[in-house]
Amino acid sequence: MLAPAVLTTTAIVFFPVAQTVLLSLRDAVLYRPQDMPFVGLANYKRALDDEIFWISVGNSLVWVVLAVGLQFLLGFATALLLNRSFSWRAAARALVVVPWALPSVIIGLMWTWMYDFNLGVFNDTLVRVGILDKPVAWLASPDAALYAIVLALTWQGFPFFAVVILAGLQAIPAELYEAAAIDGANGWQRLRYVTIPSLAGVMATALLLRTIWVANSLDVILVMTGGGPGLATHTLPLYAFLRAYSGMEFGYGAALAVLLTLALLALVVLYVARAAREAAR
Repeated sequence: MLAPAVLTTTAIVFFPVAQTVLLSLRDAVLYRPQDMPFVGLANYKRALDDEIFWISVGNSLVWVVLAVGLQFLLGFATALLLNRSFSWRAAARALVVVPWALPSVIIGLMWTWMYDFNLGVFNDTLVRVGILDKPVAWLASPDAALYAIVLALTWQGFPFFAVVILAGLQAIPAELYEAAAIDGANGWQRLRYVTIPSLAGVMATALLLRTIWVANSLDVILVMTGGGPGLATHTLPLYAFLRAYSGMEFGYGAALAVLLTLALLALVVLYVARAAREAAR
């Protein structure tokens, strides 16, 4: 009964992964496709000695921690609001999904225009209210570019957490809140001792999935800055993409991709181990 699913997964997941691992062990350069000598772990050693690799890893950590953290906090707050009763709740629940439904390329272009030095709404608003004395080139500043893109990705990704956590909120029995209210718990105590513990599994799964997606994402960065200025917004998946498709070094790009996969696999292993301990209690 499971054979069709196993064969399909093998064809579309495991086979490409195995092909990538084998490619990472070769000196595969696109302009000499007939000459791909086996080099073993040389590409991995090259990565560990590559300064740009470590810069990309550092940027990736900032990118993932900030983007996922801000998305989670905003999504959690949004879910709590949408779980309350108000007259236009149905419309609000529909509208909150709009950023998630837009293509990443559209998100990147839209936020690039919003950050525009001359006509962008951010500069215009901040100058008008007196926060800035003059416009700032957000995407051209090495100190601000990465954080500017994080803000764009936060807006795109928070509906995922909002929808998932909202579904979890609606599954919490009302009796738990009634019992807490009878015991004299205030709103903050009900949130801390009833809501958050009841949502722990849902939040952990959502955080894991979103971390994997954000760590692998490069489309918004590619559209907004292309990895610049300089190396300010170079993340590991973007660096692997550029080495493969701009530098035509498919072997080295595959090695970078495998290293990213191993890091994310470690997160999955930790999550599964935690889930197993929780199930054993």
